[in-house]
Amino acid sequence: MTPTLFGRWQTRIFLLATVGLLMTWAFSTGFLGVHPGSVYFWILFYFGLIGLLWDVLYNYLQQFMWDHDWPGVFQFFAAIAEGILLAILSRLGVLPFVDGASFNLRDFLLHYSVTWLAVYLSSWVVMRLLFPRWRFRGGEWIGKWRRA
Repeated sequence: MTPTLFGRWQTRIFLLATVGLLMTWAFSTGFLGVHPGSVYFWILFYFGLIGLLWDVLYNYLQQFMWDHDWPGVFQFFAAIAEGILLAILSRLGVLPFVDGASFNLRDFLLHYSVTWLAVYLSSWVVMRLLFPRWRFRGGEWIGKWRRA
């Protein structure tokens, strides 16, 4: 079943709050060989916030697909667009709590790509294994469903 907009939002928040936080913690402590700091948590927050806004556009564009679904390769290109936008906003210092003057593109790219890949793989593999009915509910976690 195609995820609903509400289901897409719930899944994004759930995965970023679990897998995303775990990956970001590894970056913020310097465990993954980058400059430690709390800025990674702010990047994750804006990663999620921008993603929620983009999901409205993705949901609209899905209506033009023959099966109303969003192929995995489109998610890859969407991640590139989201990452570019987030990097530009971070570098310009537009985002609160993200210092544009000390913005490190290498650390950002490493954090963003590793976190995105972990969330992406979790949504395609782990979610389907641990929560097999998740997809049949349109990706929604909160809502009213028929009792099976």
